[in-house]
Amino acid sequence: MAQREYLRSRTITRTAEIDAGLQAYMGKVYALMCGAMVLTGLVAYVVGMDYKAAVNGQETLILSRAMIGTMMTSPVVYIIMFAPLVFVFGLSAMIRRMSGSMAQMLFWLFGAVMGLSLAWIFVIYTQMSIAQTFFATAAAFGGLSLWGYTTKKDLSGMGTFLMMGLIGLIVAMVLNMFMASEALTWAISIIGVLIFAGLTAYDTQSIKKEYLMMRTTPGGEAYLERGAVMGALRLYLDFLNMFMFLLHFMGGRE
Repeated sequence: MAQREYLRSRTITRTAEIDAGLQAYMGKVYALMCGAMVLTGLVAYVVGMDYKAAVNGQETLILSRAMIGTMMTSPVVYIIMFAPLVFVFGLSAMIRRMSGSMAQMLFWLFGAVMGLSLAWIFVIYTQMSIAQTFFATAAAFGGLSLWGYTTKKDLSGMGTFLMMGLIGLIVAMVLNMFMASEALTWAISIIGVLIFAGLTAYDTQSIKKEYLMMRTTPGGEAYLERGAVMGALRLYLDFLNMFMFLLHFMGGRE
C-alpha cells in the first residue's frame, strides 16, 4: 500500500515537472514568435510609410526617395523579395550546427528582412484594414494554436494532408503568375487561409510532442534551445501566411 502511494506521488510529481517544463518551453516559443512579429510590423510600417510618401510625391522620414526608387524599380526588389526565403532555408539547413544564440540572432534578422519585404502593403491597403486583418488573424491563430496544444487527438495525419495541399497551393500560385486569373486568386486565398489555419494547430501539437520526446533524450536540452527558434519560425510563418491571405479579403485598398 505504501509503495503504491509512493509510486503515485512520484508520478504526480513527474507529471507536474513535465507540465512546468512544457509551459516554459512553449512560452519561449511564443515569445520568440511574437517578438519577431513585432519587429516585422515595425520595419514594414516605417519603410511602408516612406514608400507611400515617395509614391505620393511627399517628403520621406527615414529613407531617401532615391533609395526607395532603387528598392522599388531595380533588381534590388528581387533581393528584398527572396531574402526571407533564403533565411528560412538557411535556418532549416544549418540549425543543428548553430548555437542557440546564433539561431536567435538570425531569427531576429529574418523578422526584420521580412518586414522590409512586406512594406508594400502600406502602399496598397489602408492602415485601418491592415490593423483589422491583423487582429482577426491574431484571434484565429490564438484559438487554433490553443486547440492544437490541448487536444488529445493526434493531428499527424492532418499534417500530411496539409503539406500536400501546401504544395498544390504553391503550384497554383506559380501558374496564376502567368494566368492572372482573379477567380483563381480568390480560390488560392480561401484555400491558403484554410491550409495555414490547419497548420497552426498541427505545428503547435508537433512542437509540444517534440519537447516531450527530446527532454528525455541525451543531448536533448541543447537541441531544444535551438528547437524553440525553429518552433517559433514555424508558427510565425503560419501566422504571417494566414494574415496575408486574409488581407486579400479584408484589406481595403487605398
